[in-house]
Amino acid sequence: MLVSALKGIATYVPGLYRSTRGSTGGSVSARYCYAVWMRHLCMAQQASPPVRFQVVAELGPGDSLGLGLAALLSGAQTYYAFDIVPYTRNDRNLRVLRDLVELFRRREPIPDADEFPEALPRLQDWSFPGGVLTEAHLEETLDPARVAAIERAVVDVGGTGGGPIAIRYRAPWNASESIDANSVDLIFSQAVLEHIDDLEGTYAAMHRWLRPQGLLSQQIDLRAHYLDRRWNAHWTYPDLAWRLIRGRRPYLLNRQPLSAHLAWLERTGFEVVRVLKEQQASAVRREQLARRFRYLSDEDLTTCGVYIQARRR
Repeated sequence: MLVSALKGIATYVPGLYRSTRGSTGGSVSARYCYAVWMRHLCMAQQASPPVRFQVVAELGPGDSLGLGLAALLSGAQTYYAFDIVPYTRNDRNLRVLRDLVELFRRREPIPDADEFPEALPRLQDWSFPGGVLTEAHLEETLDPARVAAIERAVVDVGGTGGGPIAIRYRAPWNASESIDANSVDLIFSQAVLEHIDDLEGTYAAMHRWLRPQGLLSQQIDLRAHYLDRRWNAHWTYPDLAWRLIRGRRPYLLNRQPLSAHLAWLERTGFEVVRVLKEQQASAVRREQLARRFRYLSDEDLTTCGVYIQARRR
């Protein structure tokens, strides 16, 4: 904890933190973006009824808009992307897009757990999802004119143009960001919701954006990340220590367990249809928990990650 606290305190040194926060370490790889998007796509098609998506939204795209670009190559027409810090760059997005096009054109199998062990959820079948992305469908979505339209939308990432493809990127973003109500078919995120401070407002916003029966597809990493070698030690830190660790960072961890996410989904009007838990023995004893976390159930204490799929009622 001492090292983490010192790093947090260091963020108050003028210029030091800004100069070291250039990457999220995630979506610079087209194969990674392809692997993660295909997981969300396959899970969405297992829903009943399957999702037909024209408008998609992502929270926390990170280093590139790769997941959303993969969604556009799969048939979406409009992609909203919201982040706290503007990490993404057009040159990177265009490179990832070109690599993604080749993966789709080759009908590349989904990179599996051996290649990306941290990319969850795990699928039963890693082959290219030809039942969803049929040859006839891909002939349309990968048409050179349509790919060129996606490239233009990347360059016009603010979405001011009037082309057939639209990308709306906002960073910094907050839960009051305007999207027309009842307009989004699918909202997805990958290891993002554990970083959002205003979870209640965010779940309420996502419920407002989704059309009736629209789908939420969220993978949440509930671990302490790099802060401690014990995966759930972040629940042992008292609030004062946590404030020191957080420092001036625009985000860190909200430390909310599985039960909190499920409760907010229920309160904001979602129907939870799938919960896939990654479980691990607790690395801390119950008596080590900070006072505010002594309510945690045994399920919370052993759930290190979760995939949640929910519909708007």
